[in-house]
Amino acid sequence: MADTQIFKVEDMSCGHCEKAITKALAEAMPGAPVTIDLAARKVEVTGDRAKAEAAIREAGYTPEAA
Repeated sequence: MADTQIFKVEDMSCGHCEKAITKALAEAMPGAPVTIDLAARKVEVTGDRAKAEAAIREAGYTPEAA
């Protein structure tokens, strides 16, 4: 069973940011469930933590452990 990773992404501030991160995670981790709480600036994804963090960074955002 894969672990759920939770990141705080303070520089995610709008719907465009949300879509960019969702797209980056979908490309890096096909089929992985992604939940984004824009108001709380939190991203949850099931799967490899390093791969998820790298995908968020490549999309131009700064993930931190939540």
